[in-house]
Amino acid sequence: MRRRFTLLTLTIMEESTQPKKLTTASGRPIFDNQNSQSAGPRGPLMLQDYFLHEKSAHFNRERIPERVVHAKGSGAYGKFTVTHDITHLTRAKLFSKVGNECKMFARFSTVGGEKGSADTERDPRGFALKFYTEDGNWDLVGNNTPVFFVKDPLKFTDFIHTQKREARSNRKSPTMMWDYWSLNPESLHQVTILMSDRGTPYGYRHMHGYGSHTFSLINAENERVWVKFHFRTQQGIKNFSDEEARLMKAEDADFAQHDLLDAIDNGEFPKWTMFIQTMTEEQARDFRWNPFDLTKVWPQGEFPLQEVGVMELNEVPVNYHAHVEQAAFAPAHVVDGIGYSPDKMLQGRILSYPDAHRYRLGANYEHLPVNACPFGFSNYQRDGRMALGDNGGPGPNYFPNSFDGPVEDKAQGEPAQELDGFAARYDRNEGPGNDDHYTQAGNLFRLLDAQAQKNLINNVVGAMSGIEGPKKDLITQRQLCHWFRADIRLGMAIAKGLGVDAEIPMEHAPAAASV
Repeated sequence: MRRRFTLLTLTIMEESTQPKKLTTASGRPIFDNQNSQSAGPRGPLMLQDYFLHEKSAHFNRERIPERVVHAKGSGAYGKFTVTHDITHLTRAKLFSKVGNECKMFARFSTVGGEKGSADTERDPRGFALKFYTEDGNWDLVGNNTPVFFVKDPLKFTDFIHTQKREARSNRKSPTMMWDYWSLNPESLHQVTILMSDRGTPYGYRHMHGYGSHTFSLINAENERVWVKFHFRTQQGIKNFSDEEARLMKAEDADFAQHDLLDAIDNGEFPKWTMFIQTMTEEQARDFRWNPFDLTKVWPQGEFPLQEVGVMELNEVPVNYHAHVEQAAFAPAHVVDGIGYSPDKMLQGRILSYPDAHRYRLGANYEHLPVNACPFGFSNYQRDGRMALGDNGGPGPNYFPNSFDGPVEDKAQGEPAQELDGFAARYDRNEGPGNDDHYTQAGNLFRLLDAQAQKNLINNVVGAMSGIEGPKKDLITQRQLCHWFRADIRLGMAIAKGLGVDAEIPMEHAPAAASV
């Protein structure tokens, strides 16, 4: 009797722990997933073997197009907590009181490399954040640098092409990079950051993040201020040297991925403190640089950092493709109380980022769980690929209607913004405050300590030594002109490292860079 009871108990246990049955996508059980149907043991395969067709067809389609930029990335879920009151600046519900929390998702990435490239390359790092708020999702899509290489979106595609592969050899080309940078001195500030130790951060946990663009905050009185967002790592800044980054590239191409995930798995949740800088509309009109120029920073001595909250990452996604690869961020996604600005690069990204996601993921990319607002959404968008849910059910797909469809929220909206000027293609580098590409780059060099300055010089020399071909001297000398204009000591040191006569470069200054 005892033996019978034991066998019965084991049978029940086996049934309760039995794995799920393997099925086709339509739910039909699969009885043999190892052998295709054939006409006899040695005969040809049968056309009717749907198990084989489905398995092979899905395999052929399981790679979606990788991102053109920011292809190699890592992501994690977490939370954001408001620690300081900024209700005098914004009516966004997220910031309505100290202690508010919201779930969020972050994705970090390199910019120029493909998905299979090393994540320790010398490159800016993407710093993309998605806040799941009750007013909709807010995406803050920036980098680990407060500036960028160009200030007009019409230049963006050309710049990115120089960071990709050269047409004839299919190799990365230092000649292309430095040719473009030397012809666009507005890039000097970002190039200086890139060539410093900050160009090779020690993973993603030890770097700051920035919204980079100028945005706006709008309060309950409909008053607007311009704003920049900063995220300062609580883990402390830590960078690879150039040589360490090269060695790690060979040892572990996924170092940053391991570092982030291992820390979270070990309970060492990385945190960043969020700060803002604000500028009134009156201050913006009188500021010596264009406050909407993405190649410039706002000096913190004039526009101090104001603490807002803390971001913590504490959950590794259960499936990389579903949550990290399919995550779609766009600076177009703001919420009431946060708005745009006349920042030209921001204006271009408002359109281009959602367009990129529609290409990669489909028109309904915001239905995917990682991108969907957890508080729901209602609109008249219907159909298309991957229309998850009930696709609007029996409701109308037009507005206005008489059938209780979603209506406008008249409480939303922003105050009018005064615009002036004639529609034209204005040179972004002409006029006071627009043609100074050197002061901030030089200030950055002079702020570095002696060792950091030496590292910057060595990194530039190493990178520019890769320039080759019949235009090598021209490109080298033209870029040296920019280094000289940023700081004489910097220019002299780089020229010496390259073995170039320091008197030569001044003869090759492009007109836009003339003193």
